[in-house]
Amino acid sequence: MTQQGVRWTAEQVLALAPDAASRKAGSKLGAAGPWSDAGSSDEGTVWGLCKGSGSKPYQTVIDVADSTGPAYKCSCPSRKFPCKHALGLLLLWAGGDTAVPHAQAPDWAEQWLAGRRRRAEARRTTTDAASGAAPADPEAARRRAERRAERITAGAAELEQRLADLLRNGLAGAEQAGYGLWDETAARMVDAQAPGLAARVRELGAIPGSGAGWPVRLLEECALLHLLDQGWLRRERLPDGLAATVRSRVGMPGSPDGPPVRDRWLALAQYDTADSRLTTRRIWLYGAESGRTVLLLSYGAAGRAPELALPVGLAFDAEVSAYPGSGQLRGALGERLSPPEPAATRPPGVTPAQAAVRYGEALREDPWLDSVPVTLARVVPVPDGDSWQLADADGDLALPLTASARSRPGLWRLVALSGGAPVTVFGECGHQGFTPLTAWPEREGEAVGLC
Repeated sequence: MTQQGVRWTAEQVLALAPDAASRKAGSKLGAAGPWSDAGSSDEGTVWGLCKGSGSKPYQTVIDVADSTGPAYKCSCPSRKFPCKHALGLLLLWAGGDTAVPHAQAPDWAEQWLAGRRRRAEARRTTTDAASGAAPADPEAARRRAERRAERITAGAAELEQRLADLLRNGLAGAEQAGYGLWDETAARMVDAQAPGLAARVRELGAIPGSGAGWPVRLLEECALLHLLDQGWLRRERLPDGLAATVRSRVGMPGSPDGPPVRDRWLALAQYDTADSRLTTRRIWLYGAESGRTVLLLSYGAAGRAPELALPVGLAFDAEVSAYPGSGQLRGALGERLSPPEPAATRPPGVTPAQAAVRYGEALREDPWLDSVPVTLARVVPVPDGDSWQLADADGDLALPLTASARSRPGLWRLVALSGGAPVTVFGECGHQGFTPLTAWPEREGEAVGLC
């Protein structure tokens, strides 16, 4: 149950916005002017009527106590979740009791909540029934896995031949061939049921002609792809942990196999990446008692945000299970024992030098790792020519920011938060630099999302 006095910050609310346009539109609706009959309950329900262009106001209701993140219902025609009305109402609620007082929910809000409870109970019943059902035919499952492994092996062998042809003919030919060569090769990997190989091949297609030094970058990525191919083809000779990592990188589906860890989990960062087919949401969690950092992945069809939403700075009691593989940080969110609520927890930080060492050590377990999650303590954002870096306030070393980080508005939020003073920054540290995702003032203060 959500305590009535515990409300989110505006930053945490805006972190839920599916895009910049929704964030801007929702901010405009975060004032009392367009709202009427707004209220909230001890059970974590927020509701209100928002005046629109029509004669009837939009009915907006939100369940902020849902353990997977807030759930929304609005009578507006928007296909975005949350819509601008839900964002505006949450911003109004975050402002305090004056605009959104404690009250009894109206019938239309109660009906929606009752329907959610019925569906949740039905899902639990179905899950319990499935857990007691007879197990699937293990022999049939084994045969399916063997057939898929055979297809991936054939695809990996074909990819090895194509990489050999590329090197034999010279890297300059890759620029002349254009993206079609890579697109066709990626399609062949999809046919081989190896989506991980297909994704890496598509990344190769963007390198030729991408700027000075592209042949070196292409050769590096080809070498990593060759290493992954060889890892799959010789997986029986690998240690169990590394073999599991190879299967995951190739695209073989896996299931969490570690014992669930119950902890008070803090949402460190949340951001989305999208292509024409899928939106992928990455959520980093930190366990206050275990000290573990875990990555949750959630997916949504193209154009739609994934269902799981955990704004930065919220913490909740839950169980998380780990996926197999050496150095793998991905986890699966299990039973959630409390709704997300604001928390002052922050992970302990390291120096830039220690962060670089941590990435190097992680590469021993997973050579295809682009970055590792790291919290930097007492760093200052400083310009470096046309770039930026995070400098150690107590030393003479610094980590450069990635190109993507330098182009985000979050960089300027970080600079403003620091004001030349040390800050604590959580982000991803890899061979391309450091990408800041969340920051805190040095001593006290709320988390600031930088995504």
